[in-house]
This record gives sequence, structure tokens and C-alpha cells, in this order.
Amino acid sequence: MILSSIEAECFRNLGGRIIWGEGINILHGNNGQGKSNWLEAIHLLAQTKSFRTQRLQETIKFGEGYASVCGRVTVGEVGRDLKITLNDNAKQIFINGRREPITRYLGQLYAVAFTSDELEVVRGVPEARRRFLDRGATSLHPPYTQALIDYKRVIKQKNRLLQEAADNGLSLSKLNDLITPWNDQLVHLSTSIHIERTNYVDKLIRALDHNLFNDQIGIRYVLGCTPRVRQKVKAHRSLVEKVLAFD
Repeated sequence: MILSSIEAECFRNLGGRIIWGEGINILHGNNGQGKSNWLEAIHLLAQTKSFRTQRLQETIKFGEGYASVCGRVTVGEVGRDLKITLNDNAKQIFINGRREPITRYLGQLYAVAFTSDELEVVRGVPEARRRFLDRGATSLHPPYTQALIDYKRVIKQKNRLLQEAADNGLSLSKLNDLITPWNDQLVHLSTSIHIERTNYVDKLIRALDHNLFNDQIGIRYVLGCTPRVRQKVKAHRSLVEKVLAFD
């Protein structure tokens, strides 16, 4: 999988096209000319996200309402044209000129950005480590993205229900009837997320077991919940894995 060319329009201060050569390519230039912006454009094309900001509208050139990044990816003799357009708060992604959902787009191009922020995986809050695992799991299994999207949606809807229950003074029995379906969805989605994260950790462990780092680096996955909850997760995981096996 090779990114043979990339083109940007109104993305940061970029405009134009780069055709990459074989082997290692090095971007060089003076400060402010756009070296990091090209790296950000590559990351956006691969991951549909920026490694510098959560607000993609910030990457649109000042005074413009539209930006795009497109590139040609080749695998052997087969080529694919990828494109991402940004319009205010909207983002659209395309493969060979056809609009595609993110679950089909991810995996078309692999890119890893290593910056000082990556040290947060080691020294930062647990959320940084969860994001690290989710990025890796998504790159290997793009449909996992949908589980993350669904989980955030259910959490948001459950929180809204709890707020409405508090505002309206619902009884506990009535609240329990309303919230049980959302809890059932959360159990299923949480288990799927747990499976993907632990599977990715297992792959990292196998890679580290090759003694490339003289046994100085290790990784393990620890559930931050009570033994009783862990037992429920384990039981539900077995059920989910059986369902996935049939799929």
C-alpha cells in the first residue's frame, strides 16, 4: 500500500500536488512553509481525522469555506483515488469518486503520526490509552468504528433520559423500565469494545515478545472495575464471541 501522490486545496496554507518517489521521501523547507501541514493532510486522508485538532473546520484556509485533500493509493498494480472534503462542519469521504461511509473508507490507507502528544499514552490519563487502543483496533478492523459510534450515541441518549427523569421526578420503578433497554445495549457494545481492545493488546504483546526491545517494554490490559463486574463482562464476552463466530 503506497501513497503515490497527494493534492490539497485550501487545507491550511496548502495548495498543489506532491508526487512521491520510490523509497523514503523527506519534506524540507523553512519554518511556516507547510511541512507539518502536508503530514497532517496525509493523516487526514488515511484516518479522516487530524492529529493536531479535533475541529476540522480549523484546517480550512482562513477566509475560505471549503477544503479538500485527495490522493492516489496503489497496491501492486491496482490504484484507488481517495478524497476528503471539508465544508464548515461537514465532512465527506470518497473512494474513486463515490461517496462512502467511514466504515468502508478506513483501511484504504495506513498512516501513523508520532508526535510528542503520543507520550500521553504512557504518562497521560486513561482516556489517552483508550484512544491509542481504539486507533490501532480501527486500523486493523474498520467496522469497529461503528461500535464506538453506537456506544457514544447510547451513552448520550441514556444521559438525556436520566436528566429528563430527574427533571420530571419519575419513580425508580418507572425509570428502571425506561433505562433497561439502554443498559442492555451498553452491555453488548461495551463487551464488543472490550473484545477489540484486548485483541489489539494481544497483538502488541506478540510483537513485543520478539525481544526487539530487550524486554524493556511491556503492555497489559487491566479492567478498571470491580471483580463482580469483571465476571459479568467475561460471561457476556463468551456470548458475544459465539454470536460473532456465527456472523
